[in-house]
Amino acid sequence: MIKRHFFLIAAAALVGLMVVALVMRMAFAGDEKGGQRGPGGPGGGRGQAVSEAVAANREFSDQIRVLGVARGRRSVNITSTTSELITRVMFTDGQRVAAGTPLVQLQAREEDAAIAEARAQVARARTMYERYQTLHERGFASDAMVEQYETELESAQASLAAANARSGDRTIRAPFSGVLGLSTVTAGTLVNPGAVIATLDDIDVVRVDFPIPERYLSVLRTGTPITATIDAYGDEVFSGRIALIDTRVNEQSRSVVARAEIANPGGRIRPGMAVRVAVQQGLRQTVAVPEAALQYQGQTAFVYRIANGGEGGSTAQRVQVETGAVEGGFVEILSGLNVGDRVVGSGLNRIQPGAPVRVAGREGAAPAGAARGGAAPSQAAGAAAR
Repeated sequence: MIKRHFFLIAAAALVGLMVVALVMRMAFAGDEKGGQRGPGGPGGGRGQAVSEAVAANREFSDQIRVLGVARGRRSVNITSTTSELITRVMFTDGQRVAAGTPLVQLQAREEDAAIAEARAQVARARTMYERYQTLHERGFASDAMVEQYETELESAQASLAAANARSGDRTIRAPFSGVLGLSTVTAGTLVNPGAVIATLDDIDVVRVDFPIPERYLSVLRTGTPITATIDAYGDEVFSGRIALIDTRVNEQSRSVVARAEIANPGGRIRPGMAVRVAVQQGLRQTVAVPEAALQYQGQTAFVYRIANGGEGGSTAQRVQVETGAVEGGFVEILSGLNVGDRVVGSGLNRIQPGAPVRVAGREGAAPAGAARGGAAPSQAAGAAAR
C-alpha cells in the first residue's frame, strides 16, 4: 500500500515537471516570434549594430609626390689656400655673420716683414723723386732723370700694394651673409689647403632639389606651387614654389631635376634634411568614403554596402571597389560605388557577407524600405482612416 502511494506521488511530480517545461517552451517560442516581428524584420533583433557612412563627392588634388634634399640658398666650406698656423679665431659657432666679416687670422710674419720693406722702398723712391723734381725746376736735372725716379716711385708703390694683398690673404673672411656651423679650430691650429675651418650657409630661404619624371614636363612650370613635409616636424606643411627646372633630362632615370624655394623663417629647415615634396597639378571631384570603411584582402579592396533586406530589414553586401588617392582620412573610389550609397563605417571584422545589420541609433526609426518606398506604417494607417 505504501509503495503504491509512493509511485502515484512520483508519477504526479513527473507530470507536473513536464507541464512546467511545456509552458516555458511555449513562452520562449513566443518571445522569439515576437522578436522576429520587431523592428528590422526577420533577424532584426539579432542584426549586428554598425555605424553608417554615405558615399559622397569629395575634392581631391592631383599631386606628384617625390623625395628631395634641402640645401641652403648659398652654402660654402670655409678653407685656407695655404698651410699655416691660426693665430686668432674671430667667430663663435652658430654665429650669424655679414659678408666680409673677418673669421680667422693666419700667421703672417713674412708678409708683415715684406710690407715694412715695401714701405721703406716707397719712402726712398719718393724722396729721390722729389729731390730731382726740385733740381729739374732749377735747371740742374734733365727730364729723363725726373722720369726715371718717378717710375721707381710707382714701382715701389706697386710692391707695397702687393705686400698688403698677400698679408690680407692671411685674414679669411665670410664671402656672403649667413650662419656659421660648428668648428673645431682654435688659435694654434695648423690648417692645410682644403681643410674645412667652418661651414657657412644662407638658410633664410632653402632650396630643395628633387627629380620629376619626364612625362610631367608638359604640366610643370616655373612658379608652380609645391607643399613639403619633413619627418622632424610631423604633418606640418611648408609651402613654396618651383624656382627652376633643369635644362637636361637624365638619360638613365628619364627624370629632370626641379628646384623649389621655401621660405625658412627661424632656420628650422636645415641643409641636408630629407623633404617630401608634393607638386600640385589640379583639383577634381570624385566619390569617396572614410578609410575605416575599407577592407583589404591582398591588393583588393572591399566595402560592405547596406542594402534593403526582406520586410524592411538591412543586410551587408560585400562589394569590391577600385580605390585611388587617399587624402584627409578619405579614400577615392574609382568604381564600385555611387554617390549616396550607404556603407558600413566601422567594425568590418565582425560582419559576414549578407548578414543582417542594424544602423546604431536608428532602431526606433522607420525601416529604410518604408522611408524610400512610401509612407511609414503610422502615416499609412492615418491615410486609410481619412
